[in-house]
Amino acid sequence: MPKPAARVFSREFKLKVLRRMEAGENVCALARELGVRRKLFYAWRKALRRGGPVALRGRGRPRHRPPDPGDELAAGGVAPVAAGGPLADELAAARERIAALERKIGQQQVALDFFRRALSLTKPRRRASGKPGGAPSTRSSAR
Repeated sequence: MPKPAARVFSREFKLKVLRRMEAGENVCALARELGVRRKLFYAWRKALRRGGPVALRGRGRPRHRPPDPGDELAAGGVAPVAAGGPLADELAAARERIAALERKIGQQQVALDFFRRALSLTKPRRRASGKPGGAPSTRSSAR
């Protein structure tokens, strides 16, 4: 029995689907409506995040053409944010917050590494047993 022909989706179709996903639409309902597997949506989103809209190409060999100046793909994003607008301010604030949190994580990692090393260098103390000549409570190391 021959396999059904694979469907090829245009870049514009993929971008529209991803915009709807980002807007908060239910992915299962969207997949049923369009007759496409949900797994493809997530693969498209992953490709978009890794390589931008250019990564959302169809099957086959990619075309080698210079981008058009008015092309949405030349801008490098799905929905460009206007400079000085409320979204740009919110985005800048979010990026600053992310950078501050990453610095804090780095500082905590340095402290953890220091204390792990210090803990590994300390020798456990041996307690003497309660009776004379008895064995200590911890085993000696074979150093």
